[in-house]
Amino acid sequence: MRPYPVISHVQAGALKEIAVPYGPGDGFDVEYGDDDASQWSFFLEIEGDSMLPDFRPGDRVLIDPDVSPNPGDFVAARNTKQEATFKKYRVRGIDESGHEVFELVPLNDNYPVLRSDERHLVVIGTMIEHRRKFRRK
Repeated sequence: MRPYPVISHVQAGALKEIAVPYGPGDGFDVEYGDDDASQWSFFLEIEGDSMLPDFRPGDRVLIDPDVSPNPGDFVAARNTKQEATFKKYRVRGIDESGHEVFELVPLNDNYPVLRSDERHLVVIGTMIEHRRKFRRK
């Protein structure tokens, strides 16, 4: 078992910009899990209801920055506000510059699909574990 930090959406949004994204003790909580993820893996706590019914507010997902997403995977991605979002990853093709065009798809139909050819989006990492709390305080 090893500790993983639970970091905020803003901290997650800055991950691709710095060599050491967080130090020991960073984050607002710690989750313990198997030692089978890369060095900079982290938990992100779900906020909002855009990923209902599968992911509820307060659920935590383990994100591994070293795992490249496949179509249908769930990913954390950064937007232009340096905040992270958590959505389903869907490839849409290649643009004229040779860059992959992808969509970030919410599971809740009340929210829009985000497209990488319409706004700047960077995939931070891929979900490798989902933890759900069944009882809330």
